[in-house]
Amino acid sequence: MAQSVLIVDDEPDIRELLDITLSRMGLETHSAATLAEARDLVASVAPDLCLTDMRLPDGNGISLVEYIQGEFSHIPVAMITAHGSVETAITALKAGAFDFISKPIELDNLRNLVSSALQLEGDTSAAEHAVDEELIGKAPAIQTLRKQIAKLARSQAPVHIHGESGSGKEVVARLIHNNGPRAAGAFVAVNCGAIPPELMESELFGHMKGSFTGASHDKVGLFQAAAGGTLFLDEVADLPLAMQVKLLRAIQEKSVRPVGASKEQSTDIRLLSATHKDLAAEVEAGRFRQDLYYRINVIDVSVPALRERLGDLPALTDNILRKIEGVDGQAGAKLDASALAALARYNFPGNVRELENMLERALALSDGTVITADDLQFSSSTPPPVAKTEPEEVATSSTEQPRGWVRDAYGDLEGYLEDIEREIISAALEECRWNKTATAKLLGVSFRSLRYRLQKLDLVD
Repeated sequence: MAQSVLIVDDEPDIRELLDITLSRMGLETHSAATLAEARDLVASVAPDLCLTDMRLPDGNGISLVEYIQGEFSHIPVAMITAHGSVETAITALKAGAFDFISKPIELDNLRNLVSSALQLEGDTSAAEHAVDEELIGKAPAIQTLRKQIAKLARSQAPVHIHGESGSGKEVVARLIHNNGPRAAGAFVAVNCGAIPPELMESELFGHMKGSFTGASHDKVGLFQAAAGGTLFLDEVADLPLAMQVKLLRAIQEKSVRPVGASKEQSTDIRLLSATHKDLAAEVEAGRFRQDLYYRINVIDVSVPALRERLGDLPALTDNILRKIEGVDGQAGAKLDASALAALARYNFPGNVRELENMLERALALSDGTVITADDLQFSSSTPPPVAKTEPEEVATSSTEQPRGWVRDAYGDLEGYLEDIEREIISAALEECRWNKTATAKLLGVSFRSLRYRLQKLDLVD
């Protein structure tokens, strides 16, 4: 049985254009010219998708979005907006619209939107179960986050994820992607703070051969690489102001122009972003454009710090140990009561990422399968006191410049350390002719610890 689409627009020409285009896609169509007609048809024909204009003779499209969200939440609604009506599009997305498309309607963009919307499952229980499996914990903030993810996975609205470093912002972004209609597409993550400003435009939008010194071949940008999928801009607050202008245009026009190209190329991505900074404060300080802030912050998601959900530590540690050991069932290694008590008294400035590193180190150093507080490498049986909210000032000379390696680590310390670790392990593997057992012995780590590091650093399967 063919899937059906409800077209709501008071202009006969628009209704006819949409009817012809959708019919050629093998879809059944129903049309309405008013809000009242649309409500009746939603109830009587139960369409798989609704396309509605913003302005209707007896109301507006936002009212229809809210009505369908309240009474028929399984039906996605896409808004047709006037060209350049960014505020209207944002209002529609906040009200629960799946996506929007601007007039004059580009038929390729319309087909992409409709195809994505019709891939949504009416029954959300599978997605909710998948989120439960990946997002560990029972803290109220985590339960709220799960519900948000399951709902946002059904939308194409830009989402901004904020939380402290190491709290799991990319995990949330991947869950939104993996449980939505773009799951089969690529998930492309980029740390905006790790790209040199002079290479930013080329990295995001690509470049043409000969467009600048060193451009020996055409390069596909990250927007194009994420086509049909999701582009995740981590640490988006670190984008230079000049680049923010170009990003805003790419989002609004749904197209990019590679460096050196004469024409723009259409893009089909879902945009997710994240930062550990207060983005509103960055706008106030003039470091982040207000118009871009409103465009990427359509939906705001907060990821709690680990110290705000210490009751989840037993479940989290068990899950992390299973991943480190590569065990599908119950983890072979366990934390004893002393270790759990020590962790519960710590405030985890590095959040879940710090916990993962701590357990990886403890597992590599422990003698057996039971990890104690001593294995966690605290300075004593009691972990360090909770860190002060405001760090103490350190006197430095204003003329002193950071050493080269310190300067290189700015903005992406985690990535910098991973690069060093990758070089050391790669050299050891070469020396041992890729014998993992010999490599683990050479490095002085356990075999399971080496295997975990190889997977983490994408060195081998």
